[in-house]
Amino acid sequence: MYFDKGTLLLKHLPKEAQPTLAGVQWDDRTQSYRAPAHHYRNIVLTLRGQKFPYKDHARQFQPHTFPIQETLTPRPYQQEALESWRESGSNGVVALPTGAGKTILAVLCIEMTQRPTLVHVPTIDLMHQWYEVLKRFFKTEIGLLGGGYQEILPLTVATYDSALLHVASKGNQFGLVIFDECHHLPGEQFQYTAISSIAPFRLGLTATPERSDGREALLYQICGNLCYETHIHELEGHTLAPYQVVTVEVEMGEAEWEQYETARQCYIDFIRRERIDFSQARGWNQFLWKASRSPEGRQAFNAYLLQKRLSQASDAKLEHIWNIIQSHPGERALVFTQDNDMAYRIGKTFLLPVLTHHTKLKERESFLEGFREGIYSVLVTSKVLNEGVDVPEATIAIIVSGSGSVREHVQRLGRILRSRPGKQAILYELISKSTGEYFINKRRRQHQAYQRFQ
Repeated sequence: MYFDKGTLLLKHLPKEAQPTLAGVQWDDRTQSYRAPAHHYRNIVLTLRGQKFPYKDHARQFQPHTFPIQETLTPRPYQQEALESWRESGSNGVVALPTGAGKTILAVLCIEMTQRPTLVHVPTIDLMHQWYEVLKRFFKTEIGLLGGGYQEILPLTVATYDSALLHVASKGNQFGLVIFDECHHLPGEQFQYTAISSIAPFRLGLTATPERSDGREALLYQICGNLCYETHIHELEGHTLAPYQVVTVEVEMGEAEWEQYETARQCYIDFIRRERIDFSQARGWNQFLWKASRSPEGRQAFNAYLLQKRLSQASDAKLEHIWNIIQSHPGERALVFTQDNDMAYRIGKTFLLPVLTHHTKLKERESFLEGFREGIYSVLVTSKVLNEGVDVPEATIAIIVSGSGSVREHVQRLGRILRSRPGKQAILYELISKSTGEYFINKRRRQHQAYQRFQ
């Protein structure tokens, strides 16, 4: 058995063994059997169980100890998660809320597994955060893959993008792979960081494993089943700060409301005339296709964009943002928007720092450091702070606008839940009254964290 470009090559495999091995198919090009690399564990266990002799040339790692160099006492739910993961064969997904210590759980799993480990993260910020944590707990050099680094060591942190580039050649060098924010894993490209690795032990970490496209089934297939889950409301007041969710219905000004109603009616009339059913899976694609085929359709599409922009970014919302900020003097607040335009508009109106994907690295680091030190009491962002940035100082979140994604809403709530003595977190949602935004808000609040506030 050999590792070959993210797959397993099985030479001289007896025909009677092939039907019992997961994922194995005949490859005419090499006149041998081949399987995706992630089937390595099942293939080895099956060969051993049926007493087929074999030579393993695929694996290029050996057991490796990673003793923890300072006392680490897991919280009860972290210990439960560790035991559940171990009972699942050291394979599986663990769902813990933001701020509940997923990184500490991973440290315990690395120590227990005693195999070279590759940690996957979605952003450069998270790569550096993981590096600092692993450096603190393990007395060993930590490799980095991404952000200009190409240092592959027995304990390495990599961005998903960089890991994807190297997995075809390095996917046989790690016995444990950890996928932070593993809900990204079923993506069209990122899935191959798992599929093309032979690692027999796998840990997925996320606050919300569910995906809007339903592809969490693929996540469980290539990373292991959901083996442990706890929710925000279960940890509130203990591990996480107590919190409130306040929904504020905002009335548009008369001029904006007239624009909204006109645009909304144009959009609705087109949908009804073309009999477009958004309850069907392809409803949105059907709307885009029909909207592109006529001047009336393009007019309806522009009307859709206008009514959406008006409801998400009305002038009245600006006034409410300022009132909320003024009502919490001395507290640090994060303001979230759906798009960059509104984020920059808020920043320009109130002279506040703005973080978007356009923000340069040094400026971004300066804003975050200033926020942590109290130089800035408010940060405005579109989506870049949804995940992967540690901001425990924030106590107030203002959702000016967002998508219908449950994950996005839970992630934004999680930004303000890291506990400290005396902290009371409040999440404000600004909803344009009597608009389609009400239904978007209702959909994205379908999570246990919000149930007692409805």
